[in-house]
Amino acid sequence: MAEHKPLNDKDLCQLGRAVVETEAAAVNALAARMDEHFARACRDLLACEGRVVVTGMGKSGHIAGKLAATLASTGTPAFYVHPGEASHGDLGMISRGDTLIALSNSGETEEINQLLPLIKRRQIQLIAMTGRADSTLATAADVHLDVSVDAEACPLGLAPTASTTAALAMGDALAVALLDARGFTAEDFALSHPGGRLGRRLLLRIDDLMHTGEAIPRVDEKTPLAEALLEMTRKGLGMTAIVDDHTRVTGIFTDGDLRRALDKAIDVHTTPVSAVMTPSPQCIQPGLLAAEALAMMEQHSINALLVTDADQQVVGALNMHDLLRAGVV
Repeated sequence: MAEHKPLNDKDLCQLGRAVVETEAAAVNALAARMDEHFARACRDLLACEGRVVVTGMGKSGHIAGKLAATLASTGTPAFYVHPGEASHGDLGMISRGDTLIALSNSGETEEINQLLPLIKRRQIQLIAMTGRADSTLATAADVHLDVSVDAEACPLGLAPTASTTAALAMGDALAVALLDARGFTAEDFALSHPGGRLGRRLLLRIDDLMHTGEAIPRVDEKTPLAEALLEMTRKGLGMTAIVDDHTRVTGIFTDGDLRRALDKAIDVHTTPVSAVMTPSPQCIQPGLLAAEALAMMEQHSINALLVTDADQQVVGALNMHDLLRAGVV
């Protein structure tokens, strides 16, 4: 490796800025290429009766893998096949009715072009993303998407940088166009991402998190404050529901209410909890999303909620810690 003069912070930032500007220009140039070729690629993918198979070699292979993953998570069944492995048996993973998306900046990747006769023989739709419209892959494709760039961000013009960024952006454009065309919703996305934060926010219901039965802190209105505090301690939710003779919720007593009550120097053994409770508390219905409980807590600056039915009977309770543990927050 040749010796190079030391670079100061300004030089390093200048180099980084030049890379970002070069790659940004490459992506911006794609906007003008959202034409009839792009539209046909979208329509072919929407009409695909099988699965979408994405392939690419080297750095293009990494982009191809990401595109397959993005398609699969946004409503288009897709997977990645390594072109080198395809010619050694994995071609059996591609069937008639599938659509193949092949990525190659040069359009002359040997491992991909070796597959072309077999792809054609099986009558598999081929969408190519290349930087050369006159390349072997581009001319063999049913649809060619131009992802050419004026220059790589690498100062040597060798390392795939701007070209892979352009291919990545074109792949995202395809995936998002298909997502919208399919009417794919946030709920659909959550179903394919149940372990993610969005999935938990969109799928978890209050019923999945609330404390029920004997775990619900609950006392009647005549209960002395001291006994209400014991109920709060036993149930560990930082509050207790207050109910009337018909077990309907009339109030709530929380840690905050306790601090305010102690400021008044009241007798905790003789004062009924109804005298210091918060009347007509915020309640939520079962069956709603846990995210809706979070929104209500944030809106009213509270840390706990009672879950009540149409008759104001308490059927559950939850607090902010329950939402935190579930990953809703």
